[in-house]
Amino acid sequence: MADPLIDFKKVGEAKLEILFWDVYKSELYTLDGVYQQDVFPQALKVHYLRNIKAKDLVERTEEEWQKLGVNSQISAPWIKQLSTMWPNIKKGDELLILVNKSGDSDFYFNQQSIGAIKDSEFGSSFLRIWLDEKSSYPDLQKQLIGEKK
Repeated sequence: MADPLIDFKKVGEAKLEILFWDVYKSELYTLDGVYQQDVFPQALKVHYLRNIKAKDLVERTEEEWQKLGVNSQISAPWIKQLSTMWPNIKKGDELLILVNKSGDSDFYFNQQSIGAIKDSEFGSSFLRIWLDEKSSYPDLQKQLIGEKK
């Protein structure tokens, strides 16, 4: 399979550490290597540094959306789709979301396509978990968008 990031340039990268645990490394990509909010295509690659159950990943996504004020009536169908799409994560696995120009989102697990969500609101809402100024990890957000090394 062709690399979905072949035409992309890295904007920034960050590592999430909670207490003593390394959780993941993340990388943000755009076509020109510059981040502009809600200007697509954008891709976010997450390289996991520990095992995480799919159920826990979905629950955490839902919690983050609640913190960001994403309407639960809008996100409920997305949660259902993610619950059937995402696998259990083992240390070393990668998840990639690619939000295309029209806002549709494709997911890849270890470079293999695992599904898509054809809803232009989803991609922006999903990326907000990492890229919004009100994200749970502001230092990580700044590193990903290229504002902080």
